Amino acid sequence: MKSSFYSMFVILAGTLWGIISVFLKGLYSAGFSTLQVMFLRGFISSVFMAIFLFVKDKSLLKFKLKDIWLFLGTGVISLTFFSLCYFYTILESGASVAVILLYTSPIFVLIMSVLFFKEKVTLLKILALCLTFLGCILVSGVGSTSGLSAKGFFIGLCAGIGYALYSIFSRLALKKYDYLTVTFYTFLFSAISIIPFCSISEIPNLISSKTILLSCGIALFCTVLPYIFYTIGLSGMETGKAAILVTVEPLVATIIGFVLWKEDFSLIKLIGIISIFISVLLLSREG
Repeated sequence: MKSSFYSMFVILAGTLWGIISVFLKGLYSAGFSTLQVMFLRGFISSVFMAIFLFVKDKSLLKFKLKDIWLFLGTGVISLTFFSLCYFYTILESGASVAVILLYTSPIFVLIMSVLFFKEKVTLLKILALCLTFLGCILVSGVGSTSGLSAKGFFIGLCAGIGYALYSIFSRLALKKYDYLTVTFYTFLFSAISIIPFCSISEIPNLISSKTILLSCGIALFCTVLPYIFYTIGLSGMETGKAAILVTVEPLVATIIGFVLWKEDFSLIKLIGIISIFISVLLLSREG
Protein backbone atom coordinates (compact mmCIF):
# COMPACT_ATOMS: atom_id res chain seq x y z
CA MET A 1 0.00 0.00 0.00
CA LYS A 2 1.05 3.61 -0.49
CA SER A 3 2.91 5.43 2.27
CA SER A 4 0.09 7.99 2.46
CA PHE A 5 -2.28 5.21 3.61
CA TYR A 6 -0.11 4.44 6.65
CA SER A 7 0.54 8.15 7.24
CA MET A 8 -3.21 8.65 7.58
CA PHE A 9 -3.37 6.10 10.42
CA VAL A 10 -0.48 7.73 12.30
CA ILE A 11 -2.02 11.21 11.96
CA LEU A 12 -5.38 9.84 13.13
CA ALA A 13 -3.65 8.29 16.16
CA GLY A 14 -2.08 11.64 17.08
CA THR A 15 -5.45 13.35 16.65
CA LEU A 16 -7.18 10.94 19.06
CA TRP A 17 -4.39 11.31 21.63
CA GLY A 18 -4.84 15.06 21.33
CA ILE A 19 -8.48 14.97 22.52
CA ILE A 20 -7.62 13.29 25.83
CA SER A 21 -8.40 16.43 27.87
CA VAL A 22 -12.09 15.93 27.04
CA PHE A 23 -12.06 12.88 29.35
CA LEU A 24 -9.26 13.83 31.73
CA LYS A 25 -10.90 16.97 33.11
CA GLY A 26 -14.01 15.06 34.13
CA LEU A 27 -12.02 12.29 35.84
CA TYR A 28 -9.79 14.77 37.67
CA SER A 29 -12.80 16.75 38.89
CA ALA A 30 -14.29 13.50 40.23
CA GLY A 31 -11.21 13.03 42.42
CA PHE A 32 -9.07 10.60 40.43
CA SER A 33 -5.31 11.11 40.55
CA THR A 34 -3.16 11.01 37.41
CA LEU A 35 -1.78 7.59 38.32
CA GLN A 36 -5.28 6.21 38.95
CA VAL A 37 -6.36 7.45 35.53
CA MET A 38 -3.29 5.75 34.04
CA PHE A 39 -4.27 2.46 35.69
CA LEU A 40 -7.92 2.68 34.60
CA ARG A 41 -6.85 3.59 31.09
CA GLY A 42 -4.61 0.54 30.79
CA PHE A 43 -6.90 -1.87 32.62
CA ILE A 44 -10.11 -1.02 30.75
CA SER A 45 -8.24 -0.96 27.45
CA SER A 46 -6.93 -4.46 28.23
CA VAL A 47 -10.47 -5.69 28.93
CA PHE A 48 -11.79 -4.19 25.68
CA MET A 49 -8.96 -5.76 23.70
CA ALA A 50 -9.25 -9.15 25.43
CA ILE A 51 -12.97 -9.41 24.63
CA PHE A 52 -12.39 -8.32 21.04
CA LEU A 53 -9.52 -10.77 20.46
CA PHE A 54 -11.40 -13.63 22.14
CA VAL A 55 -14.30 -13.14 19.71
CA LYS A 56 -12.18 -12.37 16.64
CA ASP A 57 -9.36 -14.90 16.95
CA LYS A 58 -8.22 -16.46 20.23
CA SER A 59 -4.85 -17.32 18.72
CA LEU A 60 -4.02 -13.59 18.78
CA LEU A 61 -3.85 -13.83 22.59
CA LYS A 62 -0.90 -16.24 22.41
CA PHE A 63 2.77 -15.34 22.49
CA LYS A 64 5.99 -17.20 23.19
CA LEU A 65 7.40 -16.65 26.68
CA LYS A 66 10.83 -15.91 25.21
CA ASP A 67 9.29 -12.85 23.51
CA ILE A 68 7.83 -11.36 26.69
CA TRP A 69 10.59 -8.72 26.68
CA LEU A 70 8.96 -7.15 23.60
CA PHE A 71 5.72 -6.48 25.48
CA LEU A 72 7.50 -5.46 28.66
CA GLY A 73 9.28 -3.02 26.36
CA THR A 74 6.12 -1.51 24.86
CA GLY A 75 4.03 -1.66 28.05
CA VAL A 76 6.41 -1.04 30.97
CA ILE A 77 9.64 0.46 29.62
CA SER A 78 7.72 2.69 27.20
CA LEU A 79 4.10 3.38 28.21
CA THR A 80 4.43 3.25 32.01
CA PHE A 81 7.95 4.68 32.20
CA PHE A 82 7.32 7.65 29.92
CA SER A 83 3.98 8.39 31.63
CA LEU A 84 5.53 8.46 35.10
CA CYS A 85 8.41 10.66 33.89
CA TYR A 86 6.00 12.92 32.00
CA PHE A 87 3.66 13.47 34.93
CA TYR A 88 6.58 14.03 37.30
CA THR A 89 7.94 16.71 34.93
CA ILE A 90 4.52 18.39 34.90
CA LEU A 91 4.61 18.58 38.72
CA GLU A 92 8.28 19.61 38.84
CA SER A 93 8.47 22.11 35.97
CA GLY A 94 4.98 22.67 34.53
CA ALA A 95 2.93 21.25 31.67
CA SER A 96 4.50 23.41 28.97
CA VAL A 97 8.03 22.27 29.78
CA ALA A 98 6.86 18.65 30.03
CA VAL A 99 5.32 18.78 26.55
CA ILE A 100 8.46 20.31 25.03
CA LEU A 101 10.70 17.63 26.54
CA LEU A 102 8.28 14.81 25.70
CA TYR A 103 8.37 15.83 22.07
CA THR A 104 12.11 15.42 21.86
CA SER A 105 11.00 11.83 21.19
CA PRO A 106 11.14 12.09 17.36
CA ILE A 107 14.84 12.99 17.68
CA PHE A 108 15.50 9.84 19.70
CA VAL A 109 13.36 7.74 17.35
CA LEU A 110 15.27 9.03 14.34
CA ILE A 111 18.62 8.22 15.97
CA MET A 112 17.53 4.75 17.11
CA SER A 113 15.93 3.99 13.76
CA VAL A 114 19.22 4.70 12.00
CA LEU A 115 21.11 2.49 14.48
CA PHE A 116 18.68 -0.43 14.68
CA PHE A 117 16.73 -0.39 11.40
CA LYS A 118 19.25 1.32 9.09
CA GLU A 119 16.69 3.94 8.06
CA LYS A 120 17.97 6.81 5.93
CA VAL A 121 18.19 10.34 7.27
CA THR A 122 16.99 12.64 4.50
CA LEU A 123 17.07 16.42 4.29
CA LEU A 124 13.25 16.41 4.30
CA LYS A 125 13.17 14.45 7.58
CA ILE A 126 15.63 16.82 9.21
CA LEU A 127 13.60 19.84 8.04
CA ALA A 128 10.36 18.26 9.28
CA LEU A 129 11.99 17.36 12.60
CA CYS A 130 13.19 20.94 13.14
CA LEU A 131 9.76 22.37 12.24
CA THR A 132 8.07 19.88 14.56
CA PHE A 133 10.26 20.65 17.55
CA LEU A 134 9.97 24.39 16.95
CA GLY A 135 6.20 24.04 16.68
CA CYS A 136 5.99 22.08 19.95
CA ILE A 137 8.03 24.75 21.75
CA LEU A 138 5.82 27.56 20.43
CA VAL A 139 2.55 25.69 21.11
CA SER A 140 3.67 24.83 24.66
CA GLY A 141 4.54 28.41 25.55
CA VAL A 142 7.75 30.33 24.96
CA GLY A 143 9.66 31.35 28.07
CA SER A 144 8.08 28.74 30.33
CA THR A 145 11.40 26.96 30.83
CA SER A 146 12.65 29.58 33.28
CA GLY A 147 11.82 27.38 36.28
CA LEU A 148 13.37 24.23 34.83
CA SER A 149 15.69 22.38 37.23
CA ALA A 150 18.43 19.97 36.18
CA LYS A 151 16.42 17.13 37.72
CA GLY A 152 13.24 18.18 35.89
CA PHE A 153 15.12 18.49 32.61
CA PHE A 154 16.67 15.01 32.95
CA ILE A 155 13.40 13.30 33.86
CA GLY A 156 11.60 15.20 31.08
CA LEU A 157 14.16 13.88 28.59
CA CYS A 158 13.59 10.39 29.99
CA ALA A 159 9.89 10.84 29.13
CA GLY A 160 10.89 11.64 25.54
CA ILE A 161 13.16 8.57 25.41
CA GLY A 162 10.45 6.34 26.89
CA TYR A 163 7.91 7.68 24.41
CA ALA A 164 10.36 7.00 21.57
CA LEU A 165 10.93 3.43 22.73
CA TYR A 166 7.33 2.45 21.94
CA SER A 167 8.09 2.93 18.26
CA ILE A 168 11.24 0.82 18.55
CA PHE A 169 9.86 -2.06 20.62
CA SER A 170 6.59 -2.25 18.69
CA ARG A 171 8.46 -2.25 15.37
CA LEU A 172 10.44 -5.27 16.62
CA ALA A 173 7.29 -6.96 17.98
CA LEU A 174 5.47 -6.49 14.67
CA LYS A 175 8.03 -8.73 13.00
CA LYS A 176 6.63 -11.65 15.02
CA TYR A 177 3.11 -10.72 16.10
CA ASP A 178 -0.09 -9.15 14.82
CA TYR A 179 -0.61 -5.47 15.63
CA LEU A 180 -3.62 -6.39 17.79
CA THR A 181 -1.52 -8.75 19.90
CA VAL A 182 1.13 -6.06 20.38
CA THR A 183 -1.47 -3.47 21.39
CA PHE A 184 -3.24 -5.78 23.87
CA TYR A 185 -0.14 -6.82 25.78
CA THR A 186 1.13 -3.24 25.82
CA PHE A 187 -1.96 -2.21 27.80
CA LEU A 188 -1.99 -5.31 30.00
CA PHE A 189 1.64 -5.07 31.16
CA SER A 190 1.36 -1.32 31.61
CA ALA A 191 -1.76 -1.66 33.81
CA ILE A 192 -0.10 -4.32 35.96
CA SER A 193 3.08 -2.29 36.39
CA ILE A 194 1.23 0.85 37.54
CA ILE A 195 -0.67 -0.91 40.40
CA PRO A 196 2.01 -0.25 43.08
CA PHE A 197 1.89 3.51 42.40
CA CYS A 198 -1.82 4.32 42.08
CA SER A 199 -3.53 3.72 45.48
CA ILE A 200 -5.82 1.20 43.80
CA SER A 201 -7.90 0.64 46.96
CA GLU A 202 -9.28 4.20 46.68
CA ILE A 203 -10.66 3.75 43.15
CA PRO A 204 -13.97 1.96 44.07
CA ASN A 205 -14.99 4.98 46.18
CA LEU A 206 -14.73 7.25 43.12
CA ILE A 207 -16.78 5.10 40.75
CA SER A 208 -20.06 6.49 39.39
CA SER A 209 -22.02 6.19 36.14
CA LYS A 210 -20.31 9.36 34.88
CA THR A 211 -16.77 8.23 35.72
CA ILE A 212 -17.45 4.81 34.17
CA LEU A 213 -18.43 6.51 30.90
CA LEU A 214 -15.40 8.82 31.05
CA SER A 215 -13.07 5.91 31.82
CA CYS A 216 -14.47 3.84 28.95
CA GLY A 217 -14.17 6.89 26.69
CA ILE A 218 -10.52 7.52 27.50
CA ALA A 219 -9.78 3.81 27.12
CA LEU A 220 -11.49 3.43 23.75
CA PHE A 221 -10.92 6.76 22.01
CA CYS A 222 -7.60 7.85 23.53
CA THR A 223 -5.94 4.48 24.08
CA VAL A 224 -7.20 1.44 22.17
CA LEU A 225 -7.98 3.10 18.85
CA PRO A 226 -4.96 5.43 18.63
CA TYR A 227 -2.49 2.72 19.68
CA ILE A 228 -3.99 0.37 17.09
CA PHE A 229 -3.84 3.07 14.42
CA TYR A 230 -0.26 4.03 15.31
CA THR A 231 0.87 0.40 15.32
CA ILE A 232 -0.79 -0.16 11.92
CA GLY A 233 1.03 2.91 10.63
CA LEU A 234 4.36 1.61 11.96
CA SER A 235 3.84 -1.66 10.10
CA GLY A 236 4.01 0.12 6.76
CA MET A 237 6.32 3.11 7.13
CA GLU A 238 9.64 4.20 8.58
CA THR A 239 9.73 4.57 12.35
CA GLY A 240 11.33 8.02 12.28
CA LYS A 241 8.72 9.37 9.91
CA ALA A 242 5.85 8.00 12.03
CA ALA A 243 7.30 9.62 15.17
CA ILE A 244 7.25 13.04 13.51
CA LEU A 245 3.78 12.66 12.00
CA VAL A 246 2.20 11.75 15.34
CA THR A 247 3.19 15.16 16.75
CA VAL A 248 -0.15 16.45 15.49
CA GLU A 249 -1.15 15.56 19.08
CA PRO A 250 -0.11 18.88 20.71
CA LEU A 251 -1.62 20.73 17.76
CA VAL A 252 -5.00 19.06 18.33
CA ALA A 253 -4.69 19.44 22.12
CA THR A 254 -4.11 23.19 21.74
CA ILE A 255 -7.15 23.59 19.48
CA ILE A 256 -9.31 21.54 21.90
CA GLY A 257 -8.09 23.64 24.82
CA PHE A 258 -8.97 26.86 23.02
CA VAL A 259 -12.37 25.76 21.70
CA LEU A 260 -13.69 23.80 24.72
CA TRP A 261 -11.81 25.16 27.72
CA LYS A 262 -11.27 28.77 26.58
CA GLU A 263 -7.52 28.45 27.15
CA ASP A 264 -5.19 31.24 26.03
CA PHE A 265 -4.41 31.37 22.32
CA SER A 266 -1.82 33.65 20.76
CA LEU A 267 0.00 34.42 17.53
CA ILE A 268 2.99 32.44 18.88
CA LYS A 269 0.85 29.34 19.31
CA LEU A 270 -0.64 29.82 15.84
CA ILE A 271 2.85 29.91 14.33
CA GLY A 272 3.65 26.72 16.27
CA ILE A 273 0.55 24.99 14.93
CA ILE A 274 1.44 26.04 11.38
CA SER A 275 5.01 24.71 11.85
CA ILE A 276 3.73 21.30 12.97
CA PHE A 277 1.16 21.23 10.17
CA ILE A 278 3.82 22.00 7.53
CA SER A 279 6.10 19.24 8.86
CA VAL A 280 3.24 16.74 8.74
CA LEU A 281 2.32 17.85 5.23
CA LEU A 282 5.91 17.49 4.04
CA LEU A 283 6.28 13.97 5.38
CA SER A 284 2.84 12.77 4.32
CA ARG A 285 3.74 13.67 0.73
CA GLU A 286 7.08 11.87 0.88
CA GLY A 287 7.13 8.43 -0.73
